[in-house]
Amino acid sequence: MLYDRFQEEAINYINQGLSVVVSAPTGAGKTAIAEYVIETCLKKQAGVIYTAPIKALSNQKFRDFQNELGSNIGILTGDVSLNADAPVLIMTTEIFRNKVLDEPESLKRYHWVIFDEVHYIDNPERGTVWEESLIFLPKHMQILALSATIPNIDELASWIESIHKKPIKTVIEDKRPVPLHFLFQCQNEITDKLRKYNRPHPNKLSTLINYLREKEGLPCIYFVFGRRKAEDLAFELYSYNFLDSREKIQITELCNSLLERFELKTERSAQQLYPLIQRGVAYHHAGMLPTLKEVIERLFTSRLLKVIFTTETFALGINMPSRSVIFDDLRKFYGRYVRTLKTRDFYQMAGRAGRRGIDKEGFVYSRINPNRINLEDVKRIIYGKPEEVRSQLNTSYATILNLYEKYKEELFKIYPLSLHYFQSRKNEQKRALQLLEAKLSLLKELGYIKNGALTDKGRFAKNVYGYELILSELYDESILEQLDEFGLGVLAAAVVFEPRKNQRMLGLSKASRKIRRACEETYITIKQKETKYKIFNFSKQPYFHLSNTMECWLRGTSFEKILQYTDSDEGEVIRYFRMSVQILREIYNAPVTSSILRERIRETIRVINRDIVDAEKQLREG
Repeated sequence: MLYDRFQEEAINYINQGLSVVVSAPTGAGKTAIAEYVIETCLKKQAGVIYTAPIKALSNQKFRDFQNELGSNIGILTGDVSLNADAPVLIMTTEIFRNKVLDEPESLKRYHWVIFDEVHYIDNPERGTVWEESLIFLPKHMQILALSATIPNIDELASWIESIHKKPIKTVIEDKRPVPLHFLFQCQNEITDKLRKYNRPHPNKLSTLINYLREKEGLPCIYFVFGRRKAEDLAFELYSYNFLDSREKIQITELCNSLLERFELKTERSAQQLYPLIQRGVAYHHAGMLPTLKEVIERLFTSRLLKVIFTTETFALGINMPSRSVIFDDLRKFYGRYVRTLKTRDFYQMAGRAGRRGIDKEGFVYSRINPNRINLEDVKRIIYGKPEEVRSQLNTSYATILNLYEKYKEELFKIYPLSLHYFQSRKNEQKRALQLLEAKLSLLKELGYIKNGALTDKGRFAKNVYGYELILSELYDESILEQLDEFGLGVLAAAVVFEPRKNQRMLGLSKASRKIRRACEETYITIKQKETKYKIFNFSKQPYFHLSNTMECWLRGTSFEKILQYTDSDEGEVIRYFRMSVQILREIYNAPVTSSILRERIRETIRVINRDIVDAEKQLREG
């Protein structure tokens, strides 16, 4: 295989047994380097782990590699465990972090770890997971870290080098193999120049789509920051037909076979999409059934879908390039507020334009409303320097308990190994240490640690990442022991569920009300203690919006019928049910969980994890 300059440079370092951090634009061909590591490890009969930031990407990588690697590939994502002892193991970064802390001996045969999308270390909610994985990485493992373009890649490599005391090489590629051209739809005109207008004219979707057809700009990915809007815009193109008669026959046959394979023929959401698909149009977002999303992905890779309206997760690592990319807006919701796009996020999505080996150039269109966004902001997003990666360290209670078990009070010596310490000023370092001390003091006061050792409650909590305090307090009060299979399912769903703004909750059954009362009383105590120790943000509160839905599912009600008990999208319901299974598995695996509780959990998982909720089934059948 012929490699590009940066790919060859990285491979030369890998051949010398050196760890490498690669920074290159989306679509430049970073995956080829990962494939080389996998191929080399298999030849040497050494194991390799491939970590990905989201389950959808983990699943896609598993499917991609399965064709060529067969029984050599396995996957672990919390709700999926297939061929878990394989020499090539794909997993979410959370699972890898848990293994590094809880069972490092299970990683002895794995000589390399590939961190895909390592710039995720900058993610406010989950960046800690990458940082902890890198800090506690077993000494025998080499690293291949793949990143979108970030300006401080050398700083990231220097940090890793400083904690592991071995050389880390950086490989930087600024050029894309397929150059991008940036155009704008402003005042309903398509232009490559940004200029101010006196009188506003609305941008029409039909104007832009007609322009793309005329300029042979299809297929295109249209990014929109809202699930409903993705669907609404797709139906605006209902009067269009992007396929000739031959393509229409092909897409209909392929779509029918996929819908049948994934048992979606009678699903309302699939029937709603079907007439759009026959016109070469589709939408794709997190609220859809996972199997239906996979159908759309496969139709898009077949090149028969010409326009797909999708949210930003479609840009993350999933290999779905197109000739053009459209941005509906250059502002999006970042956690707590709407702000202009980060340059790095813009290029993660824009990088889907221009298919290597097919297109000589890619086209990126931004729809600009001068009343909503300043033209200087537009220039900064598109022509500015990508943001540096900054640490988002916020060590969880479970991590602290795992570290305390190994290092006792010496655990405070771990913080200076962090990227946060490496990047921060003295006062920021002091605050981070104070937060660590506060969390440890709270754990001691609540009885997770006594006389320099973890109690049973502490040994329970070190297994349940993210939901430690609420579940461990309920465990300590013997409430978990008292719950039947229905109660365990309702509690698990409440612990993981995060309501959207103004989301309603239906009336609860008597049993669910009782569980909610116990949770509320326990949560008040937790919040008081966290306030006392100045620990912010607070532990997550349980929300019981899915209780009726979960109870009906546990009774064996069909998926279509349980949706009447919630205003959550069907894809969201499946996601939270799968997360419920994952947290129940973590409770099951806690060393102090009784055999009686384990038996009940096993049954609860069996009933929840069926039909469309069963993520393994989707991979097996796919």
